[in-house]
Amino acid sequence: MQIGILGTGRMGVRLAAMFADSGHDLVLGSRDLSRAKRIASGLRRANIAAGSYEQATNAPIVLPAIFIRDGLFDQLDQLRPALRGKLIIDITNPFNHDYSDFILSWDTSGAQQIQAHLPESRVVGAFKNVWWEVFDAPRFGDTLSDVFVVADDAKAKQAFFDLAQGTPFRYIDAGNLKNARTIERMTLLSGEMGQRYGFFPRMNYKLLGDQWRPGSADAIGPLIVRE
Repeated sequence: MQIGILGTGRMGVRLAAMFADSGHDLVLGSRDLSRAKRIASGLRRANIAAGSYEQATNAPIVLPAIFIRDGLFDQLDQLRPALRGKLIIDITNPFNHDYSDFILSWDTSGAQQIQAHLPESRVVGAFKNVWWEVFDAPRFGDTLSDVFVVADDAKAKQAFFDLAQGTPFRYIDAGNLKNARTIERMTLLSGEMGQRYGFFPRMNYKLLGDQWRPGSADAIGPLIVRE
């Protein structure tokens, strides 16, 4: 499957490498084609090609890796005709410039706003809880950490799960798109906690309980795993 990524920042580049390593073809799109070519060449993967945003949106699956604060919604509005009917993987968190708060109100989420801007596309929220450094070494010892996945379209969610097979995470069905409100704010909380205790950003959530029994070392509920 071909995936078009919009943006060549820390998350976009790492997700391109991850999906390429699991066998997919990637178009790494940038407003600066020379930058895209330089980064794609540096990744040294034959299935990653450089392109413009417009070329990246030719892919059937598109992953915008642009901050909302940097004009993501305006960019998507411009690309809306090319994105009609496509699967959109939303990784956004509506951080302000110093990551101390969000720029959206508490009654919405980045995922819901993207769906509102792209009403004819199928939006799946994923990777919102994963900090960028985790992609460089995604295993915590023998533990795979979790990616919480939300969508209102069940077929789109299943298409994402199929796409993600072979990548080094455990994917959790976290319900409808509105649950992105909680997941995004969990990420804000985990970032603050990680910085306080000195392990940010090499950290992620793991939902335990599948083999829980009274008195066991496992607990029901989320925790932050780190090394």
